[in-house]
Amino acid sequence: MTQALVSDHPDSLDLILTPDDNERLRNLCGQLDEHLRLLERRLGLEINNRGNAFHLIGSAPAIAAGSQVLQALYEEAEDEVLTPAAVHLALQESGVEQLLQSAAPDLPEVVIKTRRGLVRGRGPHQKEYLHKVMSHDINFGVGPAGTGKTYLAVACAVEALERDRVRRIMLVRPAVEAGERLGFLPGDLAQKIDPYLRPLYDALYEMLGFEKVHKLVERNVIEIAPLAYMRGRTLNESFIILDEAQNTTPEQMKMFLTRIGFGSTAVITGDVTQVDLPRHQRSGLRQATEILARVEGISFTFFDARDVVRHPLVQRVVQAYDVHDRSQEE
Repeated sequence: MTQALVSDHPDSLDLILTPDDNERLRNLCGQLDEHLRLLERRLGLEINNRGNAFHLIGSAPAIAAGSQVLQALYEEAEDEVLTPAAVHLALQESGVEQLLQSAAPDLPEVVIKTRRGLVRGRGPHQKEYLHKVMSHDINFGVGPAGTGKTYLAVACAVEALERDRVRRIMLVRPAVEAGERLGFLPGDLAQKIDPYLRPLYDALYEMLGFEKVHKLVERNVIEIAPLAYMRGRTLNESFIILDEAQNTTPEQMKMFLTRIGFGSTAVITGDVTQVDLPRHQRSGLRQATEILARVEGISFTFFDARDVVRHPLVQRVVQAYDVHDRSQEE
């Protein structure tokens, strides 16, 4: 039997799985919580738990779907050893895709105008994301790679700059990579941090052109800053994009959010399932989605696997690997 407690905020839910059984919980969560991370990517959720108490954050339909799947898997965990393949199959058979699609909001189209063309949201989450960035000062885009979080944020920043709504664009990123340290890379600060900001640069080149971007960088209209260098600054009339925010510590996230000044817009993007911090260190992005979920004026958009925009062959590659992994486990 399970007990669900809906919080006052429509985009979160507390779920208590009963009976409280540590062995079943370990089976449900998987090694290093890999089963929970799979559910997060597929449904566009954030799932946190302490023992048998689970806290789900995301859109209302995604929360309903996640609660349904968690309860079903917890029942299965009593008699069967769960694997990522079994979790994937449970998602396929649960009907959550229909639930997510039927509850998708019908939003009017937002069109971002840049010098190189028009940028539109392709799916319900991208459309929702654009609406929120246009109407909120602080915005979080959380979800897997390839869902357009960063690209759309750059498009909004370029439009704001060209319409003189902001005076500069700031590109910020935590200097954290698995097994790497910036100090060992050659070059000055800009040369050290540039490779990590390549996705942002690529989007800027596409929308403004190579020469224009470099002129704006030289004039500090586009500024690149490692997150650690943001302390002590107040950013007015700026469009700030914090990319790879899952690799911020809680202290860094709080420091960044308190830099926002008048006339500024901040977009924080990240994938909470791909954290490169030391294992004992909690992600500042994960903590922020819990602490700030009820703060008025801050928006959250949770992307899921359906929002991934890739070459059609990529989907076939992923499916082929899924088939291979299942056959290996069998």
